[in-house]
Amino acid sequence: MQALYTAASGMQAQELNVETISNNIANVRTTGYKRQRAQFQDLLYETLKAAGSSTSQTGTLAPAPIEIGSGVKPVSTSRIMSQGTITATQRDLDVAIRGEGFFRVQRPDGTMAYTRDGSFSLDPQGQLVTAGGLVVDPGITIPANATSVSVSAAGLVQVKLPGQTTPQDVGKIQLTHFINKSGLESLGDNLYAQTAASGDPITADPLTDGLGDLQQGYLEEANVNAVTEISALIAAQRAYEMNSRVVTAADQMQQSTTQMFKG
Repeated sequence: MQALYTAASGMQAQELNVETISNNIANVRTTGYKRQRAQFQDLLYETLKAAGSSTSQTGTLAPAPIEIGSGVKPVSTSRIMSQGTITATQRDLDVAIRGEGFFRVQRPDGTMAYTRDGSFSLDPQGQLVTAGGLVVDPGITIPANATSVSVSAAGLVQVKLPGQTTPQDVGKIQLTHFINKSGLESLGDNLYAQTAASGDPITADPLTDGLGDLQQGYLEEANVNAVTEISALIAAQRAYEMNSRVVTAADQMQQSTTQMFKG
């Protein structure tokens, strides 16, 4: 009976939906996290009667078809790249992006990755690095004797040195954006990688080329709304239960048919 396989595909789809929602809830406090949304499409149809087919000898035509669907399939778990809440941390090396763009960082193999997590620190050489130790590109080195660090909205990094009244420029933080942000590959550790679907990276200074600005002493929270996710979780659970009832109903119908033949 086709209903068994159709309902089974629905149960598998809602299982993926619940897994996606659970990951969103788990990352509700992850800096710069972007929530995911599972998306689905219907499967192929078996056409028992085509629309426009003859329904009588007088030439009347069927205004609508008779089609039996075969279920549902997942097509993507796309990222929702909306802005998260900007929260003050009062830490000089915390930088939030307000608007479009990603920080560009260099991975150990030399390739580039991209992140919205601006919780930066310094390595032993004074280089600006991510919480995972990846160097921010282009590289910025803070002198060991610097008394303060400032980051402007346009990305200019300046330090004050002992005995100097004028701040000294030490580099500039740039941002990168993509034509299709949802096409980026999720690497974990708050990192994304370029793919063929995302398009080539476009790097420029903050406040130019449609990019956002930088906010020193702030971090971007996850764009996960706990109430919305819980509501979606309940809806997914109910959809799973309905599909499981279809499986039970189809099984009972088959049992009834078997008993009729036995009788």
